[in-house]
Amino acid sequence: MDEDVLSTPGHLISLAARGFARLSETRLKPLGFGVGQLPVLVALQDGTASTQRDLARFARVEQPPMAQMLARMERDGLIERTRDPADGRSSRIVLAKAARDGMPEAIAALFQGNEEALAGFTDAEAGQLVSLLKRLIDNLDQIANAESASGDC
Repeated sequence: MDEDVLSTPGHLISLAARGFARLSETRLKPLGFGVGQLPVLVALQDGTASTQRDLARFARVEQPPMAQMLARMERDGLIERTRDPADGRSSRIVLAKAARDGMPEAIAALFQGNEEALAGFTDAEAGQLVSLLKRLIDNLDQIANAESASGDC
C-alpha cells in the first residue's frame, strides 16, 4: 500500500496550524496584537508567568526569541517591565493598559475564528479533537525531552 505523506497527521496538523495562524493574525492585527504574542498575553493576563524565563517556558520558545518579542511588545506599549523587589537583577513583566483593554475583543475574535473553523463539528467532536491534540502535544513533548536528554550524554 502506498502511503501519502501529504495525508499524514503531521502534515495535516501543520496545514491546519498555518490556517489558524493566518486567520488569527488577520483578526488580531487590527487590534494591535500578533498571533505569536498570544501565549505571552494570556500568561500575563491570568498570572501564569511574569518573568522572561517563565514566559519562554510557558510559550515553549527559547530565551533569545522571547527577549526579542518582549522588546517589541514593550516598544509597542503592550507590556511594561518593573524591577523585581525580591531580585534587583531581574524584572517583572505586566500587561500595559492598552493590552489589558484590548484583550477581551482579541479573545472574542479568536473564539469566533475557532467556532467558524469548526463549523459542522458537533460539540462532542470539537471536544474530542481538543483532547486528541492535547495528547498528541504531550507525546511530542515527551519525545523532544527524551531526545534532548539523550543528546546531553
